[in-house]
Amino acid sequence: MGKSLAKRTDTTVSEKAQYALTFGVISVLLYFVGFPLFGIAVLAAAAFFVIKLFSPAARGETRKIFEFYLVANDILRDDNRRWYGFEIREAIGLGEKLIAAMHTAPPLLHFALGALYSKSGDHSSGVKHLRFVFEESSADESAVVFPTPELRDYVRLLRKIEREPSESPFTFAAVRSLERMRTNRGAAMLASCRELANEPVRAEISEADEHSFNGESIVFVESTHESNGEPEKPRSSVVRNGEPKSDQPGFLPDRKPITEVLHDIYDKKVH
Repeated sequence: MGKSLAKRTDTTVSEKAQYALTFGVISVLLYFVGFPLFGIAVLAAAAFFVIKLFSPAARGETRKIFEFYLVANDILRDDNRRWYGFEIREAIGLGEKLIAAMHTAPPLLHFALGALYSKSGDHSSGVKHLRFVFEESSADESAVVFPTPELRDYVRLLRKIEREPSESPFTFAAVRSLERMRTNRGAAMLASCRELANEPVRAEISEADEHSFNGESIVFVESTHESNGEPEKPRSSVVRNGEPKSDQPGFLPDRKPITEVLHDIYDKKVH
């Protein structure tokens, strides 16, 4: 990939030199013909913007997408390599930057970014990008009929890599690997991210359920008392949650008033 980028840089420099030489020759001819200098300047500016729009230098962001594919594939590949957290975060930052710069980003770019979020443990962000790939109809490549200029340039470079894989073998292998991962493991990855993203919510709900029933519960307690050898009818009492029961410490049973107790003692002494 580094050699191919170096070749593209050399080609870009030579192309710029050729364009500059061509502009100079045409400008001199127009000047000697009698074309006004203002008109020559306007034509030169228009030609400059047109060439800049379609030149390889203007498509640098498109090539960064394939560089991102290389990094993402290396991180997501199951080869028992251990990656530092900052490496994954830097790759995620590059993917976010590329998606923000494009009006219509390729679905494979969203998938690679979602998979990196999943690997980093940010399952909510992983669901966001993976759900777009697998649940949005607009994410299907066949649904894109009117492409943006950057998407058209991306597809042009992608087809070139696919037709001539020997020129960029590592990039071609990375794209194929990500496509296979998207087809074979994408749906399961989305389901796993969604489940892991919802686990804290479920934990909070279950914890809230355990502490939510703080209202008073009513318990009917039936008791029987014997008086004069005859059992009384069962009496039901209402005990609310939080109140001490008869078998709990601090429970005070029904007692006679002090005047009745003194009266009973006085009667016994008299008799």
